[in-house]
Amino acid sequence: MSKKIIDVLNEDREFELGAIMQYMGHHYEADGLESPAIIELFKKTAIDEMKHAELLAERIVYLGGTPSTKPSKIMKGGEIRKMVSDDLSAENGAIERYKKHIKLCEKEGDPTTRLMLEGILSEEEGHADLWETTLGIKGKK
Repeated sequence: MSKKIIDVLNEDREFELGAIMQYMGHHYEADGLESPAIIELFKKTAIDEMKHAELLAERIVYLGGTPSTKPSKIMKGGEIRKMVSDDLSAENGAIERYKKHIKLCEKEGDPTTRLMLEGILSEEEGHADLWETTLGIKGKK
C-alpha cells in the first residue's frame, strides 16, 4: 500500500498519543470551582483518543507499516479555561489534518482508510463542539 498513507497515519497517531497524554494530564491537574464538571470530560475525551490511536495503529500494521509510539507536543497545566482552550486548539488542528488526509486517501485510492478517518474526524468535530460549548464560544466563529 501507499507509503504516503502509512506516513500520514503515523502523523495522526502521534497527535492522538499527544492528545491522550494532554487530556489525562488535564484530568489529573485540574482544580478550582469548575473542575468537578470538567475533569470527567477530560478523561472521557482521552479514552476516545485512545480508541483513535488504536484504530490508526491497526490500520498502519495492516498496510505494512510500524505504528509510531512518539507523542506530539503536549500542552500542560494552567487554569481550566487555558486547558480547555489548549484542547480546543488541538481538536481544530486534528480536524484540519484529518480532512487533508482523507483527501490523500481519495487520491491514493484507499477507501477503507478514508472511511476510518471520516469516522475519527466526526468524533474530533464532536470534541471541538464540546470545548466550544464549555468555553461559551459556540457559534461565534
